[in-house]
Amino acid sequence: MLRTAFFVSGRTAITAEMLGHSLITQFDDVTFRRIVLPYIDSEEKALQAVAQIRAQAAADQCRPIVFCTLISESLRKLFVIEEALTMDFFETFIGPLEKELQRQSSHTSGKVHAITNFEEYKHRIDAVNYATTHDDGGMARNLQDADVILVGVSRSGKTPTCLYLALQYGIKAANYPFTPEDFADHKLPKPLQAHRSKLFGISIDPGRLSQIRQSRKPDSQYALLRTCEQEVVLAESLMQHENIPFLNTTRLSIEELATTIMLKTGLKRRCY
Repeated sequence: MLRTAFFVSGRTAITAEMLGHSLITQFDDVTFRRIVLPYIDSEEKALQAVAQIRAQAAADQCRPIVFCTLISESLRKLFVIEEALTMDFFETFIGPLEKELQRQSSHTSGKVHAITNFEEYKHRIDAVNYATTHDDGGMARNLQDADVILVGVSRSGKTPTCLYLALQYGIKAANYPFTPEDFADHKLPKPLQAHRSKLFGISIDPGRLSQIRQSRKPDSQYALLRTCEQEVVLAESLMQHENIPFLNTTRLSIEELATTIMLKTGLKRRCY
């Protein structure tokens, strides 16, 4: 089954997408065509969006699902149409919260993703800059400011995980790839020895690792399954020998991996 889902917002539509996505992923046998309509901040834009939704309903011959985070009540009402099922997150959640808290909400659009707290925003920017400059062992002599240092074989998922930790949590995450020289010594590389308590290991299924490396360096020694098998075995042996906790990333999303690292290390979120 193919259905269309619209994500409508007065600002970036990131919240509408996240909330809507969490709901529609519960329906395994339905494929959703996703259409994002951000910055619907005037009646003219709202009417154009409603016309697009109605046209899509006619083309699909079934009702689209509309996930809406509009703040303006007058604009929200325009999306209550027979041709679509509209999920109004603001009306669903803000009303009960106002009643419980005995306070009116500010009805301010874009507060989730706006720069309303400069310190939190600065944490995020500093963390992203840190992750990019300390990627793949970069600036390995300057790791004292790291909140966590991810270690593992090349292409096991360290870089995207570090960036996600920075963007979503404001965590300064460095990463350091194990090399054949590290395996020969069977001990931590010298730059890591003073930061043992910050280390967290990343592992991966050798077959999956080989696929990833093939897309980067096709038909190379680096991408051979035999090479990947040897490196993964040696990396896990080194991490076990050095008592470094580690996770296998093969079946974990970046979101799951980052959240598990936060939980297991006891790190606290610095930004929202």
